[in-house]
Amino acid sequence: MTTWLVLMIIANSLTAVMYLFASDVIRKNLPDAPVWVFPILAVGGIFNVACAIALFKWKKWGFFGFVATTILAFIVNVMIGLNIVQVLMGLVGLAVMYWVLQIGKEKKGWTQLE
Repeated sequence: MTTWLVLMIIANSLTAVMYLFASDVIRKNLPDAPVWVFPILAVGGIFNVACAIALFKWKKWGFFGFVATTILAFIVNVMIGLNIVQVLMGLVGLAVMYWVLQIGKEKKGWTQLE
């Protein structure tokens, strides 16, 4: 679980930085995306870092925070016109997080969350 959370912190930090400081590059691939999309997705990335840290501290709200940002990103991705495969790929991270929390018998992560 530690490895996955570290990966999530790194990936979401980089994603937030990209949305904040390289949105012009992203905009070239998504010319119809409204301006408000990039700050919202950046804030989602920053919040995901907080959620990963919360999971390090065994807080259940961290998982539900990931659920909320995944739903938000899903809605935004549909609104900006990404194809269905790209939209559904956004759900993979949440599925892996759920799976990682279910690994183990008596010591699985989910039962240890407060």
